[in-house]
Amino acid sequence: MEGNRSTTELHSLWKEMIKAVRHEVAPAIGCTEPVSLALAAAIAAEKLAKPAERVEVRVSANIMKNGMGVIVPGTGTAGLLIAAAVGALGGDPQGKLEVLKKITPEQVAAAKRMVAEGKVTISIADVDNILYSEARVLHGEEWARVCIADEHTNVIRIEKNDKVLFKAEPKQKEDKPAYSLDGMEAHDVFKFAAEVPLEDISFIREAAKLNDALSEAGMHGEYGLQIGKVLGRQMDTELLGDSLMLRVVTLTTAASDARMGGASMAAMTNSGSGNQGIVATVPVTVVAKYLKVDDATMVRALMLSHMMAIYIHSKLPKLSALCAATTAAMGAAAGMAYLFKKDFSTVSMAVSSMIGDVSGMICDGASNSCAMKVSTAATAACKAVLMALQGIRVTGDEGIVAENIDDSIRNIGVLASRGMVETDKKILEIMMHKTKSA
Repeated sequence: MEGNRSTTELHSLWKEMIKAVRHEVAPAIGCTEPVSLALAAAIAAEKLAKPAERVEVRVSANIMKNGMGVIVPGTGTAGLLIAAAVGALGGDPQGKLEVLKKITPEQVAAAKRMVAEGKVTISIADVDNILYSEARVLHGEEWARVCIADEHTNVIRIEKNDKVLFKAEPKQKEDKPAYSLDGMEAHDVFKFAAEVPLEDISFIREAAKLNDALSEAGMHGEYGLQIGKVLGRQMDTELLGDSLMLRVVTLTTAASDARMGGASMAAMTNSGSGNQGIVATVPVTVVAKYLKVDDATMVRALMLSHMMAIYIHSKLPKLSALCAATTAAMGAAAGMAYLFKKDFSTVSMAVSSMIGDVSGMICDGASNSCAMKVSTAATAACKAVLMALQGIRVTGDEGIVAENIDDSIRNIGVLASRGMVETDKKILEIMMHKTKSA
């Protein structure tokens, strides 16, 4: 297919990919699911225009799963209840995914009291949306309600005291999406990253700036399970010798430790997830520094990683039972392979081996243990790149992997969209039962 594209077709695809990356790669403070709820609460509190006394929350099952166990930035506390409370009391309604950037210790203390006094309630909404957050903020008998659906900052309804202030128009078939990847193939992504004018993609440097800073915080702070620090302490010992692979895994995991452990720092996301953004970024920057490549090469490798991650994730539901750190790591494998050997065959082999390795990893909600999955995905990416550099890959005769990379990517989509639906339900059932038992 790639050899048959005209220059006009290629440039049109490149424009769509730039739109896609600008749309899907954005800064966020904290796990995006509870942050989405905090944003709904912050907007509702603004519309209420009176001090929040209570908050009633309704979320989709997938938001419940992804918000139960993760630390909310600046609070030291996990869960959706604290996210809703601190959003209502101190969130910036214009802050989008950085809604909690300006919260104060006093607001956090008040939010914790609100939760402790049972003034924040939560239930699962009976909605078709995979991603849905609703916050109803009350003062006496007055209230305001905000609903967010389908994307983490997509407000679809605002009400105050039974009056509808805003209602998003139903999406029509003719409505133009933010970008289109229709007809796109993996080779198009490679060609885009390798050949698009550098000035058109230089904005991706910001991903390196934000996510490398999170990595540094994770290595020096005490966040989450401290997996990055634990690995780092073992460098130059009999247990773990210093190596490029260990550096990639250690520094990538440290960034996830900081993010999931509540660091009040922005992560550059990918496809709505900070962990996906971290995995698509840090392995590439670590290898780029090790190889001492020039800035242009690093930028192109970062763009290949992020855009490949977006392309692969576009085949999946927004949230599912499949851990998307693995698909982001497939992007990282592409970016790292590019740094070593700038040819599509090597990139394709690396991604194919990743698909044969970690495609079945489940997502059992956002929590500190996500950093464990990040470390596993980063390790798999390094392993796949090392194999590809030797001309070795998981072949099309094995498992869900096909000979053609795009067919393999489509198979992941089928697995997540159809094969793991029941798995997703059972994961939430187990988590909810565990909570009740506790």
